[in-house]
Amino acid sequence: MLIIFISCIFLGSLVGFLAGLLGIGGGLIVVPALVYLLPYISITNDVIGHGALSTEVIMPMALATSLAAIVMTSSSAAFAHQKNNNIPWKITKPLMFTVAFGALLGAFIADHLSAEALTNFFAVAVFLLASYMLLSIRSERSKEMPSNIKLQFISLFTGVVASLMGMAGGAILVPVLTFFGMPLRHCIGIATVCGVMVALFGSLGYIISGFDNALLPPWSLGYVYLPALLGIVLTSSLFAPIGVKYASKLPVQTLKKGFAIFLILVAIKMVFA
Repeated sequence: MLIIFISCIFLGSLVGFLAGLLGIGGGLIVVPALVYLLPYISITNDVIGHGALSTEVIMPMALATSLAAIVMTSSSAAFAHQKNNNIPWKITKPLMFTVAFGALLGAFIADHLSAEALTNFFAVAVFLLASYMLLSIRSERSKEMPSNIKLQFISLFTGVVASLMGMAGGAILVPVLTFFGMPLRHCIGIATVCGVMVALFGSLGYIISGFDNALLPPWSLGYVYLPALLGIVLTSSLFAPIGVKYASKLPVQTLKKGFAIFLILVAIKMVFA
């Protein structure tokens, strides 16, 4: 447990710095890192006796812990956007509830998927998002906002997918809303608020669905592994401003493309491991 905690302190530093530098969500880094770290936990219980952590709970634990960590970081970002009047609440409020329901639904779906199916879904989705980031895809923007029903469907879809990936959902919402001609600062403001709801209700869903799982190690709250959560949260918020500071000094676009290639390689390894 101590090794996991210390590793997650360093992981939180990296997550915070890259989030500030590249504007990417922490889930894309936290989930693969925890998938690598969590198997080092050894547990003793009545179901398996003494042994390594079951592979069936590693991916849900990584997703749940990632979402729980995002609650705090997204909340602070949402307050900052509110101060800067970047959140059009008339559009945001209806989307908040739909994306929250989608996140809750995604957590319960994840609980019923096999470890292999959940890992493959995450890897494929990361591959697609990283490819988009790498190619910097530009499409002709629509000038009309979609109907409320379509917006609700988009937010529901975002909530489910983001919960299944352990991320806030900005990587989906921002490009979609930008496509419909919404100002970028409003897109980011909406995505940040919706990210809080995804993280809050997604992690709540993982806590409820994993509450009675006998395969989970001590210091787990449902599927959320508390030592890892504490380590990530302690440093991620401290290093985000440092990343923002260096964003004006380093070749961010080049770094972002390099990071996208790294994510693609991680996704491929997760599928073929």
